Amino acid sequence: MPRIAAYLVLTSDSPAPLRAVDAICYGRGLDARDRGLVRRIVGTEIRRRGTLRALVDAFARPKPKSELALLLRIGLAQLFFMDRIPPHAVVSETVDAANRILGLAKGRFVNAVLREAQRARLEGRSGDPTRDLVDRPWHLTDPVFRDPEEHPSLWAEDALSLPAALHKRWMKRYGLDEANRLARLALDESAVSVRVTRGGAREALAAELEASGVPSREGSHPALLVIESEVTSELIASAAFQEGRITIQGETALRAAELVGAAPGMRVLELCAAPGGKTAVLAEAGAEIVALDRSPRRLADVPRGLRRVVPDARVRLLASDGDLGLAPGAPRFDAVLVDVPCSNTGVLAGRPEARWRFGPANLKSLVEEQERLLLAALERVRPGGVVVHSTCSLEPEEGPQLVRRVLGADPRFELETELASLPNSATTGGPLDGGYAARLVRVRE
Repeated sequence: MPRIAAYLVLTSDSPAPLRAVDAICYGRGLDARDRGLVRRIVGTEIRRRGTLRALVDAFARPKPKSELALLLRIGLAQLFFMDRIPPHAVVSETVDAANRILGLAKGRFVNAVLREAQRARLEGRSGDPTRDLVDRPWHLTDPVFRDPEEHPSLWAEDALSLPAALHKRWMKRYGLDEANRLARLALDESAVSVRVTRGGAREALAAELEASGVPSREGSHPALLVIESEVTSELIASAAFQEGRITIQGETALRAAELVGAAPGMRVLELCAAPGGKTAVLAEAGAEIVALDRSPRRLADVPRGLRRVVPDARVRLLASDGDLGLAPGAPRFDAVLVDVPCSNTGVLAGRPEARWRFGPANLKSLVEEQERLLLAALERVRPGGVVVHSTCSLEPEEGPQLVRRVLGADPRFELETELASLPNSATTGGPLDGGYAARLVRVRE
């Protein structure tokens, strides 16, 4: 059953539940159609979790324990955010899942809560932000969300499913309207940036994709096309993708890799290289690369992508934690790219689970690791060489603040270039992904 599979995915230990969907579905013998349904349920529950929690609080009495609350969120996700499933099917299938997982008594409770929520769901918008579902054609009979006039960040957690702590940070930096815009972008799966490789003509690739049933529009980077997420499967099945003439890559990530300035004959060290998207950009430019990643499993996936996009890539792969695996006294590199593990706040549409991990302790731990990696990178580059620090986070602690702190303690390096971007929609232009990159040049021994 898809609902049981969705429950198992969401209760798994995977830090990225959407990546666990296929393994759990295959294990339960689900076909492609059911796997697609599981993916939509899981993605919707994660992206709309704040709203679903508010709905559970409004309609479930007494307050349910975590396992039962999750099953209620799975049902409510379908009732309020997945139009293709009839309400009677949502209720019956979710109740059946609850019966099988938690027993008949809990199934009856799920049935009562979902039916009450369905009765409270009214068509159209009321104009009351405490009752209107954001970007959905529904409102509720009574207030469910906190008042945005009194508590804008608590309303954002309820209605926009962005944790209040993160919304407060964005509101302080960007203002209320921009914080809400960024939160809205993260409510749905984003469009997909597609890079044209090997110097191919973007217009010709767009026409070829159109003929394959994959319409596209030009991206703001001259090598990128943009497609809607609904046709990603068709994109991957296309001859252009299978032959490596196009690949999926975000604009901010691409510009960070280009900031290295890779060229034929350059020796480049890449830290945190998996899954290999930036590695392919460096290799396509003709550089000789040593690519490190701490995860042997993720590193093992890099060669397949490289063979498709850059068959003649000169890449040596090493499972390493950044400062290990290369012998002391080894020749230094012309450039080092360090794509640090981060909070992912610039790519929440694509990595929706990251918002629920965000917090002071997690951010502090990430910044400590990022600083360790950046310091290791500085020691691996020759005089006159370049270090590029890259992150898909919007948080200043992970970008400009970290870079300036490290530069302040190391006079050998100067900041040459910084790139920072906020995510945008496919219709407004600009990169779909947000992030930060800095190019540091070693000017002294």
